Amino acid sequence: MHPGVAMAEILYFTELQGLPVLDVRGRRIGRVRDAALVPVVHPARIDRFLVGGGYAWLTVRHDQIASISLQGIRLADEQLTPYHSDEYMLRIGRDLLDQQIIDVNGRKVVRVNDVTFEIRNGNGHGGNGHAGNGHANGGNGRTMLYILEVDVGIRSIFRRLLQGVLRPRWIRSLQRAISPNSIRWEFCNIVEADPQRRLRLNISHEKLEKMHPADLADIVEELGPAEREAIFETINEGVAADALSEVHPKMQASILEALEPERAANIVEEMAPDQAANALGELEESTSEEILDEMEVAPESEVRELLEFPEDTAGGMMNTEYIALHEGATVEDAMAALKGNEEQLESLNALFLVDSEGRLTGAVPLARLFIASGVTPLKQLTSETLISAMVDEKQEEITELFDKYNLLALPVVDEERHLAGVITADDIISVLRHK
Repeated sequence: MHPGVAMAEILYFTELQGLPVLDVRGRRIGRVRDAALVPVVHPARIDRFLVGGGYAWLTVRHDQIASISLQGIRLADEQLTPYHSDEYMLRIGRDLLDQQIIDVNGRKVVRVNDVTFEIRNGNGHGGNGHAGNGHANGGNGRTMLYILEVDVGIRSIFRRLLQGVLRPRWIRSLQRAISPNSIRWEFCNIVEADPQRRLRLNISHEKLEKMHPADLADIVEELGPAEREAIFETINEGVAADALSEVHPKMQASILEALEPERAANIVEEMAPDQAANALGELEESTSEEILDEMEVAPESEVRELLEFPEDTAGGMMNTEYIALHEGATVEDAMAALKGNEEQLESLNALFLVDSEGRLTGAVPLARLFIASGVTPLKQLTSETLISAMVDEKQEEITELFDKYNLLALPVVDEERHLAGVITADDIISVLRHK
């Protein structure tokens, strides 16, 4: 059922909830109502058990447990305290069960149906009791529960439906016919909207920051507005910019509107100018101005310039991040320029040549640089036919140019043929995808 974990060593939350709690003499003092992590202390160990006995709940610490089995929890001491809500607690029943979390490994949003715990003794080893009888007490050590997996499949729903109807042993026997579907706890990312609670629960989104931006964008689009805002408030600004660039334009606007202008500006600054302009173009003018006012001068001026062009023209589609060299430059000059603009290399397909007035005179496919010596003039490596577009060229005509000439990059010029920007194939793909 769980590779590497014996049946005797696990306990489901559906089994833990309602489990009798016995004092040192074996008398029942109540039943388990909930269990809680304290993530700032340990990310996976159950730290508190909340026990109800009538109108009041009591708190049982993890180090007060002598043994745990399907028959009950036996205490090692009885110095219990009344339960008071603790802002540092992540309660399983209240805060995790039936909530949406992110499966980082599977790159998807899932709903928690149940939680699987591993029973360990105080030395960190699995319990030595049996699921149906006896106690897992690890000798003289204390028995502890650690979250092993979050259960999201049909099997966990089956357990929920039969909880309190059949004995746990019978439910375990019947569920064997259903394939398990669970996520290891270390691959789970909890999304908490309240920034203060995120801090107290030690919740971070480091795992999300390692995902591909397109996968993160898919996840973001599945979440509610508050959860989306929570992610973009806390993840690295560069990661946020990459993910935001992959999100649908209408949702981009929703996310930016929800953020503080300063935070939104920091993210927009990390975006390519054309993508930043597209995102801000979806906002109300007053909101867009607030964000622009918070941006640094250089990126702000580039974005403002692009916002002046209609969205469905070459000017509205182009990116102002490109590499242009004087028409008298050599391959050696080009290689130096590439080393000075490493952040552009991933999306770069060509270099452009301009005259002393900044007018476009040629385009050099990047691949040609690597088959020529350093002293070779770039003019000798230019494409035979220089294809360009005017800033006011319509989107449909730009798309036709890419299709007709199998272009990877298209330079955009003004009326005097000054190089104004570049449209790349991924810009065209994005346009077609959003149509």
